[in-house]
Amino acid sequence: MVIAGATGFVGRALAHALAPDHHVVGLSRGAREPDADVAAWRGCDLFSLLDAERALEGADLAVYLVHSMMPSAHLTQGSFRDFDLVCADNFARAARKAGARQIVYLGGLTPAGEHLSAHLASRLEVEQALEGYGVPVTTLRAGLVIGPGGSSFEMLRRLVERLPAMLCPVWTSTRMQPIALADVVSLLRYVLGREACFGQNYDVGSPDVLNYRELLGLTGELLGHRRAMYPVPFLTVGLSRLWVRLITGAPLDLVGPLVESLEHEMVAGDRRLQAMAGLPGLSARAALELALAPSPSSSPPPRAPIAFRPSSPRAARRVRSVQRMGLPPGRDAAWAAEEYVRWLPTFFRGLLRVDVDVDAGRVCRFRFVGVGVLLELTPAPARSTPDRQLFYVTGGALARPTKRARFELRQVLDGSVLLAAIHDFEPRLPWPVYTLTQAPFHKLVMLAFGRHLAPAPRT
Repeated sequence: MVIAGATGFVGRALAHALAPDHHVVGLSRGAREPDADVAAWRGCDLFSLLDAERALEGADLAVYLVHSMMPSAHLTQGSFRDFDLVCADNFARAARKAGARQIVYLGGLTPAGEHLSAHLASRLEVEQALEGYGVPVTTLRAGLVIGPGGSSFEMLRRLVERLPAMLCPVWTSTRMQPIALADVVSLLRYVLGREACFGQNYDVGSPDVLNYRELLGLTGELLGHRRAMYPVPFLTVGLSRLWVRLITGAPLDLVGPLVESLEHEMVAGDRRLQAMAGLPGLSARAALELALAPSPSSSPPPRAPIAFRPSSPRAARRVRSVQRMGLPPGRDAAWAAEEYVRWLPTFFRGLLRVDVDVDAGRVCRFRFVGVGVLLELTPAPARSTPDRQLFYVTGGALARPTKRARFELRQVLDGSVLLAAIHDFEPRLPWPVYTLTQAPFHKLVMLAFGRHLAPAPRT
């Protein structure tokens, strides 16, 4: 079985629990040596479909524990929501190709009838993307998972430890239903390979429903820090992001989406899985006691999330850009690719020319008048399908040719959404010049192309 996200705090605990009975393969961005819990590690960039296919080869069961709220390149354009969607779509396509019989996903509780925050909407879209390629999916929807190393839990603990008194915005009165890491792991183990759970989604949580203020108070009590709490009605979600960032030291890219979700009641609507499995769950107090207990001296403490750090000088120059746009009914990514090449010269009105070299396999060369080739895109027909068109960046004055630099157009979410993405692109321009010129220019062009594709409003 394969675990994507095996280096995360849930993934590590799950691998440890499964090791005695399963051959666990963990996915990570870089190479790792096998350990007591993971029989084999496979390097995998989930933004690459080819990497995902190689990583899931031979997988019978596939577990998806990935949330990409942190930047994955030196410069990113687009939202973590779209980055999540690309990764999940690649994982689902790869699971289908591998012949996997089940995908298990840990998502988020989804309040009914509400306008969801970007974070919660992303969790739901990932679930839908995983379900899109015929492999049965089992989803566990959880709120705050209480366990050492979890990003949300660690931020909560740091707030209690570092503040002599607690300012309590309105959202601290929002009801929520956390769950212990140990219970999440037990429930994930329970559904793995169990056919009665195929194609099902389940809300999971502890027996306790409380609000964030009560959880903060309980955490302080167990840490021996009784904090005075003062309601502050004027502390908005936007100000709370900055406040939490300042106190905890967590990256704003991570803090922002999590804090925005705190306005939603995160209460499990149907805990039928826990009744079925005979796992009612630990109380909130017991979950906190377990999470706050000192770790064995032989085990390294969990590492808190950090900002993106390039793994090499080349990684420091890489760019990722993902832009979301609507796709007219009845059209596919293959049509969008043809339309993009046709539309570009009309958008620039004589300043830009796109030459399509049919003899060379429909290689596209983008030229400004009076300038040589700016970019050269070479189609990859063997890696393209009607719902995903792939081009490699193979030359031009603006790019450093690499084996991984690529441009793709892909349909997601039942074909209603088109993602236009650049991956692992290395600009030839000096970095400060690129960020002020080519990067915003590309984003402007993609936004204009999205408006061009927008389906006409119905009358």
